[in-house]
Amino acid sequence: METLKMSLVQNQILPLHFKPYPLIHNSRILGVYSNKGRTFSFTLTCKLNTVKGNKPSKEKSRISVPGSDGVAPPVVESEEGSVGNGGRKVEETKNDVVGFGLLKKLPRKVLGILSNLPLAIAEMFAVAALMALGTFIDQGEAPDYYFQKFPEDHPPLGFFSWRWVLTLGFDHMFSSPVFLGTLALLGASLIACTYTTQIPLVKVARRWSFLQSAETIRKQEYADTLPRASVKDLGVILMGDGYEVFSKGPALYAFKGLAGRFAPIGVHISLLLIMSGGTLSAVGSFRGAVTVPQGLNFVAGDVLAPSGFLSTPSDAFSTEIHVNRFSMDYYDSGEVSQFHTDLSLFDLNGKEVMRKTISVNDPLRYGGITIYQTDWSISALQVLKDDEGPFNLAMAPLQLNGGDKKLFGTFLPVADDNSPNVKGISMLARDLQSVILYDKEGKFAGVRRPNSNLPIEIDGIKIVIADAIGSSGLDLKTDPGVPVVYAGFGALMLTTCISYLSHTQLWALQDGTSVVVGGKTNRAKGEFPDTMNRLLDQVPELVESSSPEEPNILSGL
Repeated sequence: METLKMSLVQNQILPLHFKPYPLIHNSRILGVYSNKGRTFSFTLTCKLNTVKGNKPSKEKSRISVPGSDGVAPPVVESEEGSVGNGGRKVEETKNDVVGFGLLKKLPRKVLGILSNLPLAIAEMFAVAALMALGTFIDQGEAPDYYFQKFPEDHPPLGFFSWRWVLTLGFDHMFSSPVFLGTLALLGASLIACTYTTQIPLVKVARRWSFLQSAETIRKQEYADTLPRASVKDLGVILMGDGYEVFSKGPALYAFKGLAGRFAPIGVHISLLLIMSGGTLSAVGSFRGAVTVPQGLNFVAGDVLAPSGFLSTPSDAFSTEIHVNRFSMDYYDSGEVSQFHTDLSLFDLNGKEVMRKTISVNDPLRYGGITIYQTDWSISALQVLKDDEGPFNLAMAPLQLNGGDKKLFGTFLPVADDNSPNVKGISMLARDLQSVILYDKEGKFAGVRRPNSNLPIEIDGIKIVIADAIGSSGLDLKTDPGVPVVYAGFGALMLTTCISYLSHTQLWALQDGTSVVVGGKTNRAKGEFPDTMNRLLDQVPELVESSSPEEPNILSGL
């Protein structure tokens, strides 16, 4: 055992050298530290593990004793002349490196791989390719459709058969494991890039320091010297231009546009919101479509079908929806311009909770369910036959050769005992405006408008078209990801605009009657010198007083 004394000379810690004993594996060292009349003692216990036959290392050890007054480390000047918080390095032992080094390196290796820019670009191209493939392959069809569309005997591209589509889930591309996995990998790359690159850049940008060397300031992207100027006057000019200004003695530091450094993080977060919202829409929504004749109703939960494993029904699924009336608007040419549906919503007690007339691009929203007007058809004609009825004749859609025109038809049988084939009156309609009638021989008989009550006689039978009953084509959807996607796109537009802000840093140093100015910026580098020249031209020049008896007076703002 040995007692040692150490002292502090000129605020520097003196290294303590000791010679270890070769045969001692456990030793205790007592020390006494004295500074400005204050003394404390400490004990160091050292345990040396050596292999038999090997002598312990005789390398010199350095023991650092912190200040006893508990104050922060002093401010020191760095190699480049900047002033910041100084600190002492703490050396790790060999056991620490072996025990924790691998655990610290493993996550960083993973982060380094995920934040690799070529990998992120490849992931973006993969997502774009899968989305394009999803638009090429019809989604949500029955397996028989893909058997015919992608046969094995003549597959597209020579290999892309229905087995690829159904096995990889490309019939539901945007909820398939391949697409969601690629999207998750891209999200992980964005998070890793934000953590390893963008956040450290922001931390660095937020640090500010004074440069005490004129030579260091002259090495900046832009540098100039004001021969007769004051650094305080420069600070006032910079503050007027929106800079945050800090000064310490003859040194000055100023910056502006720090929000531009935060913008890339906001862009990444926005993209993550968009991808998260899209994923939530793919695996947590309900969708359904129904065509309902005027006057009938249906239950929302009977139409909606889940799209993924996160789809959870709500209380609104028990809502009963009644089609009060269906109507259409027309152009002067007679073409359909718009169609409307008057809907009433009833709860389990039969109470009407909402009523609205919807149209294309004007949906109804209730309890998280959105009802869209998407299509229309004619379900039936109400016909009076010889003043009897009305009879409801179901209308069927007829296939036309090409085009998107619609045509519906029905048939009113006419008894004929002498003919083995049933004959009757045919009725065709393009829309709800008019009905074209043909006799039992297929000859044109006339045109009547529904609700006109104008009779027409065909083959001795008086026919009146009482009404044409339309059917409303409705799409129902619950999509919890829509607000997230909208928020992501809104944030993306905002942060993209903010990212164009230049982050500019300026340093200045009073060197006698001259001021050395230097600075740098991350954007608009070509315009930066002109902007700086404009600012520096506003700095007033120092002049001497005309009176010889008065000392030199520095005039400024």
